[in-house]
Parts: sequence; structure tokens; C-alpha cells
Amino acid sequence: MATSIDDSTGAILVTEEALSTDLGALNRALEGQPSWSDVPFVLLAGRQPRRQFIAEAVRRRLPDSAINVILLERPLSSESLISAIGAAMRARQKQFEMRDRLAQLDAQQARLVTLLDNLPVGVAFINPDGSTLLSNPAFRRFLPSGDVPSRQSDGPERWIGHEEDGTRITRERFVAARALRGEAVLGTEFRYHAPPEPDVWTRVSGIPLKTPDSDVAGAIAVIVDIDEQKRAQETLAGAAQKLEQQVAQRTAELEETLAQLRAEAQQRELAQAALRQAQKMEAVGQLTGGIAHDFNNMLTGIIGAIDVMRRRIAANRTDDLDRFMEAAYVSAQRAAGLTQRLLAFSRRQSLDSRPTDINALVLSLEDLLRRTMSERIDVRISVTPDLPAALVDANQLESAILNLAINARDAMPDGGQLTVKTRPADLGAADCTPHPGMKPGRYVVVTVSDTGVGMDTAVLEKVFDPFFTTKPVGQGTGLGLSMVYGFAKQSNGQVRIKSQPGAGTQVQILLPATQQAQPPERIAPQAVIEGSGQTVLLVEDDASVRLLVRDVLEELGYAAMEAAEPSAAVQLLETGHRFDLMVSDVGLPGMNGRQLAEIARQHLPEIPILFITGYAENAALRAGFLGTNMAMITKPFQIEDLSAKISEMLR
Repeated sequence: MATSIDDSTGAILVTEEALSTDLGALNRALEGQPSWSDVPFVLLAGRQPRRQFIAEAVRRRLPDSAINVILLERPLSSESLISAIGAAMRARQKQFEMRDRLAQLDAQQARLVTLLDNLPVGVAFINPDGSTLLSNPAFRRFLPSGDVPSRQSDGPERWIGHEEDGTRITRERFVAARALRGEAVLGTEFRYHAPPEPDVWTRVSGIPLKTPDSDVAGAIAVIVDIDEQKRAQETLAGAAQKLEQQVAQRTAELEETLAQLRAEAQQRELAQAALRQAQKMEAVGQLTGGIAHDFNNMLTGIIGAIDVMRRRIAANRTDDLDRFMEAAYVSAQRAAGLTQRLLAFSRRQSLDSRPTDINALVLSLEDLLRRTMSERIDVRISVTPDLPAALVDANQLESAILNLAINARDAMPDGGQLTVKTRPADLGAADCTPHPGMKPGRYVVVTVSDTGVGMDTAVLEKVFDPFFTTKPVGQGTGLGLSMVYGFAKQSNGQVRIKSQPGAGTQVQILLPATQQAQPPERIAPQAVIEGSGQTVLLVEDDASVRLLVRDVLEELGYAAMEAAEPSAAVQLLETGHRFDLMVSDVGLPGMNGRQLAEIARQHLPEIPILFITGYAENAALRAGFLGTNMAMITKPFQIEDLSAKISEMLR
């Protein structure tokens, strides 16, 4: 049995009779076990006739080194025997677990010792009485005895530090002493003075170690050598002082030079201002020249036709007036279109932005695009399914797409391919930064591309300039792309263009997507809708326009009362007269039409209000300008549109 005992032995079952021999070998085997090991014995004692059972006497049969003994008297049941052996095995298992934990602790301690011995930072574990439990070589470099400075007689002379108020740190205020009182001390600087060696700058910290009951059970002291860092700081401070002197000297020299530069800059600014003014006047000249050229052509058609009609009416020749009336009407419509393009370019047109199905809009233009293109141009429409709605004025978008398509047609005189595509796009902050006014978010992109002659860089830089065109004189106004640009910017979107000579052109219109529901489709008026004597308050400061609108209202069967300015309109409202509708210009002297509408609602809370506008910056976006039961119509307008709008509002 002695030779069989090892670390894998769980328990020893032995009878009393087996112990009647020499037990020296067994005793030596038990004494040679590791400190954690105490092999349990289950001793079976036999009851003999005429012998009283004395447990202690039986127990002494085992060696003294066997102290973990379970004594059982025979006869006994198998259950009792198995239970006793199970208890012994469980006790042995706990010894094995203790052995493993001790091995882990030994390994951790070995790693800790290795770490401490190789740390460049001094570390010491301090007992509650201030003595050092453990320290590493970096700590003993400054304190060879291992004792903290507060326990050394010459500690205050060797460790020199200062409080925040500049006073010298005393013994009771040393880091270890404060940490043992439960205070965490982080990064107090001391100058270690140990002649004849030069002083060394250190940073000392102390962390208290506490029990679960918050009692201080010791502390950790840490010493960091910062001498090199402090010396570098002192050197840097000296260099900085020297640099400040040099900077002061140089600054004086620069101030003198700067005074000279200011004088030169002032002269340069005057020259640049003159140059900017010249460039501005050149741009204004180009703009006004282009407007004058196109309007002169249109006014020639209008004035000439009216002159001919006047002469023929004076001569009672009325049989052929329709031809001249049509010529004047066409010229006037061209002038209205040019005005709309100018407003689009300047971003001052009145937009009726609504949630719009872009796919449906593009598909509805397919037939018109095919009729507009020549037979040698292949028209392709490509839409992305489930495209979100875009917040846009549908009529203006249609006009922009048609303008781009016409430009593409003219760029493909020998035929080619026109492609109109739609797709969504998510723009982040990085995408919007190069384009002021763009906000990150989701957009709907309408792309019009062609395979035509393309444009070089010089032309691309000017394509959005008003009245710039590469077409021959008389074949283009040069406002198409500038209108598209202004419309997109006013819709909170953007236009991008790419082109290369011989490789065609691609124009992208980016419009903000929206989750709003699409409103029902409007039906264009087909005929004039007349009134039935309702009273209309007309406010218009332009006498000619006021005269024409009043006559139109009376022609439509309405009773019109007119006011040339807001104050006159307010006086009519204050009389208590009942008006069924107010028609007002947006731009009025003294106050705008929207402000007048608020005053009118104070007198007649339910009165419908129709705004007419040709140019109104405050009405550029209708959604933010119009209130309840308010509408807007843009000058010039047809009598069918005006009658339909009035009839709709009165209903």
C-alpha cells in the first residue's frame, strides 16, 4: 500500500487486521506527500468476543501521519460502506481543487514577480503599518531599503516637493502616508536629492487598498522617473524664451513691412473693385443686350401686327384681321415664355412644388419626345421601379426636360440616341459640400443624355450663363440651360453636366425626394366658366393691368370693385361691403398682397383670395406663401385659366 500511494490516490480502505505488521514504510509514504495532500482512510474494525470496542485504540493502530480517518465497525451494510467511501472521495476531491488553486496562485505570483522585476516604473505594496510588503528593482533604485520616504529619517531632505500653494510638502503629506489614510494621490512631482548624484525628477502616486467594508488594508506606491522629460521641458522653456525674443524682434520688422503691404493692398483692392465693376457691367450688358434683342424681335411682331390692324380697322378692312391677331398673339406668347425663362434663371418664378411621380411624368413625355426628335434619333426611356416622389413643379420639370431634349436633338444632326433615365440617389455631407445650398438626404435624379457632338471644357464653363449659345444667330435664345439651372436651384436641387467632344453630353437634374402623398391630378380648363354676379375686390397698382383684369372679370359675369393700392382696398373692406372674392397682385406699394390678405381676413374671415403675380420674391415658393383657401396664378394668363381658378375658389 505504501508504494501505491501517489497524487492520483483518492482514498484508502483498510481493515484492522492488516495493520498488525510493520507500518514504517506507510508512515514514510504519508509524510512524503505534498503539503496540500491528506489521503483519507476508511478503517474497518472488527468486533471480537469479550472485547469492548474502543475507537481511539483502534485509531492508534494507524501511523500518526494518517489524520484523516473514518472508522467503521463491522459488520456493516454495503450502503454504509459506500457512503463512507463517497465522503472520503469528496474530501479528497476538495484537496485536488485546492492543489489546482494553489498552482494557479503560484503561477500568477510568478507572473506578477516577473512583471514587477521588468517594469521601468517603481512599484511597492505597503502594509497598513507603513512597512513594505513587496517592491521591485525600479522602486528600490530610489529606496534601497524598501521603506517609503515617510518612514525614513532623512525622507523630507531627500524628497523635495511642493503643494499647489508653493509650500514644501511635509512628512505627513507624503504620498504613501496619504494613501494609507484612504486618499488616492495621483501624480505628485518630487525632486529626488541624493548627493553626490545629480537630482532626479520623479512623479509619485499612491492608491489605497480597501476591504469590502471600506477599511484600508494597505496601499500601492508608484514612482515614475520623469527626469528626462523635465530636463527637456526646461530646455524647451529656455528655447521658447529665446524664441520669444527673436519673435519680438522679427515682429517689429514685420509690422513695418505689414504697414507697407496694407498700403499696397488698399491700392490693389481699389483696382480689383474697378475690375469687378467692369466685369459686372459686362455681364449686365450681355444680359440686357440679349433681352433687348429677343424682346425687340417679339415686340416687332406685336407692334407691327397692331399697327396693321389699326390701319385696316380705320379703313374698314376687317376681313383679314385674324392673321395679324394670331401673329401678335404668338409673339406675345414667345415674350411670356422668355420672361418665364428669365425668372427661372434668376430663381424668382412662382413654383407650385408638389409631390410628383417622376416616372409617370417622364413616361407621359415619351410620345412628345419622339415627335420632337428626327427619325434618325432613337429615343429611349428607362425608369427605376418604386422611385420615391419628388417635391417639384411638374410643369417646370416638363419644360426643363423638353429644353434638354431639344438641345440634344440639335447636337445630333446626323442622328444618334437620346436617353432619359430616372433613379434615386442618397447624398451625404461629403457629396453636398462642393455644392452650396444642397442638403444631405435622398434625391430623385432625372438624366438626359445624348450621343451628339459634345462640348469642350471652355464651352462647359459657360453653358449656364444667360444668352450663351453655340447655335447660329436667330436659332436659340441661350436661356435653355440657364432656365434649367435656376429651376433646379430654386427647387432645392442641383444640375450636373458632363460632356466631351465627340462623346455626347449628359445632364442630371437632382430633385429632393419626399414621402408626402401625391395630390390628385389637375384637369386643365377646356372652356371659359362664367360667374353669376358675384362681387370681386380687385387690387392692382398697374393701371393697364387693372383695367384689363376688371374688364375680363366683367366679361366673365362678375361685379368688380377696384383699388389701386392697399390703403384704398382696406378702406373698401372697412365699409362692411360684402365681397365674394379678392383678386390681388403680390407686389403692391406699402405692403405685399399676402399682408393685405391677412387684413382682409380680419374683416371677412372666409373670403377666398386669388393672387396674380409676374415677379414676386416672397411668392417664389407657393407652399410657404399661400394660406387656407388661397391660390395663385402667374401673369400673363389666359382667360380660360382665370375663369377656371375663380370658379374653383368660389365653389
